[in-house]
Amino acid sequence: PAPSEAPHRSGFACFVGRPNAGKSTLTNALVGTKVAITSNRPQTTRHTVRGIVHRPDAQLVLVDTPGLHKPRTLLGERLNDVVRATWAEVDVIGFCLPADQRIGPGDRYIAQELAGVRRTPKIAVVTKTDLVDQRELADRLIAVDRLGRELGIEWAEIVPVSAVADRQVGLLADLLVPLLPEGPMLYPEGELTDEPEQVMVAELIREAALEGVRDELPHSIAVVVEEMLPREGRPADRPLLDIHANIFIERSSQKGIVIGPKGSRLKRVGTTSRRQIEALLGTPVFLDLHVKVAKDWQRDPKQLRRLGF
Repeated sequence: PAPSEAPHRSGFACFVGRPNAGKSTLTNALVGTKVAITSNRPQTTRHTVRGIVHRPDAQLVLVDTPGLHKPRTLLGERLNDVVRATWAEVDVIGFCLPADQRIGPGDRYIAQELAGVRRTPKIAVVTKTDLVDQRELADRLIAVDRLGRELGIEWAEIVPVSAVADRQVGLLADLLVPLLPEGPMLYPEGELTDEPEQVMVAELIREAALEGVRDELPHSIAVVVEEMLPREGRPADRPLLDIHANIFIERSSQKGIVIGPKGSRLKRVGTTSRRQIEALLGTPVFLDLHVKVAKDWQRDPKQLRRLGF
């Protein structure tokens, strides 16, 4: 049929891959704006942040699952359950493997799990191609093909991309779309994510809080936005949003690390995240941050629930 008569498609895709395989950066490149949190340390995406790609012929909703990894804590197990539940519900899975690293046990672990998800089509996405030369890339593509054959996974496509250099990102979208079911738009035009604003704000604060302290406290930071309220009595043309948030850590010894000498680090976290929150929400923000201790929250089901997991 002529392009105008081609049926509209819409559906869900998710990117999987070990932590730091470039999933969130790819999501942002496809959507064209920062929706998923990107950070160069594993385990930063904890929520199903969705990015929505609007096209004339299709609507592709990207579900960003946390990185799958061998669980060591209750939090890890819960994250892995979330991942598997997501895989069963999406229309297509993109398996991200970074071009600059050999296929390792982490990739194999995920591929084995993927092999068990029979019905969902899978595309292998070789990411970060800007970091390697042609020969290395060719080796990686062959290795990915071989991995699929070994485990009985039939890749619908194998696509090299670079989100950073904007190489083949559009092509990836073109290849994902035909794998979606026919149907109307699932979200109104213009929406980029259906993630509640509070969760996105919490993630931006968490990302800023991890900046510079990654090695000392990789996962032991959780952020809860207690409230977001427009400040009363402000003129309509000069609104101000008050945001009160708590940064939770596991041990009181970590408090000094997050706050920094004379409160310098916490101040920087406030400034950095406030700028990003203002850009996200399009309104001036007053950000009130407090650091609190929630003992061993990663291992405590009651606290995990309270912190939103």
